[in-house]
Amino acid sequence: MSLAGRHAIVTGGGSGIGAATAAELARLGARLTLIGRREAPLAETCAELSRLHGGKHSYEVADVTTPEAVTAAFERAGPASILVNNAGAAESAPFLKTDLALLERMMSVNLNAAFLCAQAVLPAMLEARHGAIVNVASTAGVTGYAYVAAYCAAKHALVGMTRALAREVAAKGIVVNAVCPGYTDTDLVARAVDNITAKTGRAADDARADLASSNPMGRLVTPAEVAATVAFLCSPGAASITGQAIVIAGGEIMT
Repeated sequence: MSLAGRHAIVTGGGSGIGAATAAELARLGARLTLIGRREAPLAETCAELSRLHGGKHSYEVADVTTPEAVTAAFERAGPASILVNNAGAAESAPFLKTDLALLERMMSVNLNAAFLCAQAVLPAMLEARHGAIVNVASTAGVTGYAYVAAYCAAKHALVGMTRALAREVAAKGIVVNAVCPGYTDTDLVARAVDNITAKTGRAADDARADLASSNPMGRLVTPAEVAATVAFLCSPGAASITGQAIVIAGGEIMT
């Protein structure tokens, strides 16, 4: 599974699944460019990658929902043979209280950003006839959940785009896949717990246990578990795997 000599770009790379993925790719020998909106966690993660795994890693501060920012960041980063579209966000509301602005926010960060980044990285991959794109979706991309219609819509759309692009570039040496984690032990879930406690008055531990209960293993998924799957999909051993939406959720969803 060596990725020596490969340049990998990870969006939302400063924390959570993005940082764990960057660490795993660096461990396998890749050179990382992290992209995100907050400089401090990006700089800290890059320093940690170099300390633990060697190599020179870099970061770009950019809002990946903005076309001009994506173009500039990817031009500075240079050609890459791996792209992990990890940047995302989740907001919840009952359907009748989900306005168009909320839907557009969810589409912008969960779908449009991946679209823009894939377009930015693809020309170099096509020229090299080699590359791997992994989109971090969610179990919400393959099933429905109450109170997150906008988020589900965006993640379903991301899975659909993954499959369409995979078919388009399958004969050109590029694989495109999605990973679909269940509730994962990240800041995103921590915010969800805070939201539940604020709205219901329940204890944080109870709210967290409630989220974990959807996983038949009775626990949250770890970022490292998601990262290991992403790294495999970027490796030579996964050269015949494309157009897949791989669920990482302890058996919550079986396909």
